[in-house]
Amino acid sequence: MENFVVSARKYRPDRFDTVIGQEHVVQTLKNAIKNRHLAHAFLFCGPRGVGKTTSARLLAKTINCTHLSDDFEACNQCDSCNAFNANASFNIYELDAASNNSVEDIRGLVEQVRYAPQGAQYKIYIIDEVHMLSAQAFNAFLKTLEEPPPYAKFILATTEKHKILPTILSRCQVFDFHRIKIEDAVNQLKKICEKEGIGFEEEALHVIAKKSDGAMRDALSIFDRIVSFSGNKITYTDVISNLNILDYDYYFRAVNQLLNEDLAGSLLLFDEILNNGFEAQHFLMGFSEHIRNLMVCKHPDTLRLLDVAPNVAGKFSQQALACSSSWLVNALNLLSQTDFNFKLSKNQRLHVELALMKLCNLQRAIKIHTQQPMVDEKKKTNNGNNISLNAPVEGKTTAEATQKTDSAVESQPVVTAALTHAGAGANGNSNANKLDRLKEQIALQKAKEKEIEKSAQTHELEEKTEEQTAFTLADFANVWVAYIQHLEKTGKTRISSFIKDCTYILTENSIVEVELRSNLEKELLEEERLDMIPYFRKALKNHAFDLVIVINSSLIQHTKKISKSDQLKMMIDKNPVMGEFVQGLGLEIDY
Repeated sequence: MENFVVSARKYRPDRFDTVIGQEHVVQTLKNAIKNRHLAHAFLFCGPRGVGKTTSARLLAKTINCTHLSDDFEACNQCDSCNAFNANASFNIYELDAASNNSVEDIRGLVEQVRYAPQGAQYKIYIIDEVHMLSAQAFNAFLKTLEEPPPYAKFILATTEKHKILPTILSRCQVFDFHRIKIEDAVNQLKKICEKEGIGFEEEALHVIAKKSDGAMRDALSIFDRIVSFSGNKITYTDVISNLNILDYDYYFRAVNQLLNEDLAGSLLLFDEILNNGFEAQHFLMGFSEHIRNLMVCKHPDTLRLLDVAPNVAGKFSQQALACSSSWLVNALNLLSQTDFNFKLSKNQRLHVELALMKLCNLQRAIKIHTQQPMVDEKKKTNNGNNISLNAPVEGKTTAEATQKTDSAVESQPVVTAALTHAGAGANGNSNANKLDRLKEQIALQKAKEKEIEKSAQTHELEEKTEEQTAFTLADFANVWVAYIQHLEKTGKTRISSFIKDCTYILTENSIVEVELRSNLEKELLEEERLDMIPYFRKALKNHAFDLVIVINSSLIQHTKKISKSDQLKMMIDKNPVMGEFVQGLGLEIDY
């Protein structure tokens, strides 16, 4: 029995024109070979399986070929090409930095660089996974990489460019490899199927290419696995069965059921999906992508973003015609919120089923809130309760409404409120009556909101236009005395005691300046100022009134120092109970 060679090795490109999806790199390298402008060090960066190492080998093989073709490809006939194809070339070295990342390994490589090539023009060193080298190994490699002998070329390859030291990057010519497009991967798989005599369905190849996530090597590995499973015929059914992918027919059915408001059918479909061994979150992610594809089909310019087989694209375009843009946006937002809260939910199946219930009534809710009902504003509802609704406009999402749905305490969101009233009693006149009542409640609530807004605007206008009455210092003095009495009645005797004797003057622009004796008095009056300003503005009928507090240092200097006995006497005069307390305890004051 012959040894099996995997497709990733069997169909590895042996010429630049067979490299897939990296035309920008291939063209640059071929022009460099043509013009003899080869750098001494190259760095190939990009995701796994996109052709970095393959391109490095092709470059090494081509620059050492002695009989280049007219299109600057290796001839595959000279001694250098034959030695390379047989893996027996003495002038091309490959080093895996993942397992040879020490300083000693790099020093051994540097020692080899000193020897000239044998029977070729260049000595090429290919270092794969170069980001795995230690910092010491990089430092040992710096000098040689910067000034190698004229016959030495270094080709480095890595999947993690950010881990390469800046000093290494600055010494290399950097090439960024792209992910393989789905279209390019499908075309390559078709060519392999034709060479191998394998039948295929184009839908199946699209699924394989999409599953590989831009890596051609992964696509070929999946291809070999499917061929081993299904034989000489690759079908869509075999691919989704082997790769555990949910059939897109489920999503088409789900959308049709939701548009027809078939709640029972959608719940049974979800149950069938779970019974087939698929996870609920797997269904959520796939369904979100399906809704996204329907959105893409809504505009001709975005059709190119639809990465599916041509016959499947026709199904998407047909179903997109039945879906309004507002329904798709709201559905996609609702699915996104459901997926976000999925892991937080204790009953995850119920969490997804609740989302399906909302989606099932979403179309009806959008129709209700886009209407403008005309009813009597004074008409009362059956229960006498108002429902606060902020109806979304066509095309707007219900992000805020969906977030509120998970809380039983908060008010119902736009979609949920409409679904609760419109969804109950879906048969006969009962449904129509409830819809009418809901429309009346919405109109009544809008009228009340407008009335409240109008009242607030009127009150604000009255305040702004209120008369600004001028006042004299005598007017202020009368209000000042009244406010001191107000303080004493409310128990704020501490403040009233020191503002009785303070001085004040009336300045321009209805501003009164009050002079105090200490910072303590200023702090106390600043706290009281919040209550004083509204009081004085109302009493003086002047809303421009303001109070400025200053400290008069001359008052501080001439203030007589009060002895402790006088302080005690003052306290007893204000509060006779204090005297009884001192006398009862027999306290004495030290002088």
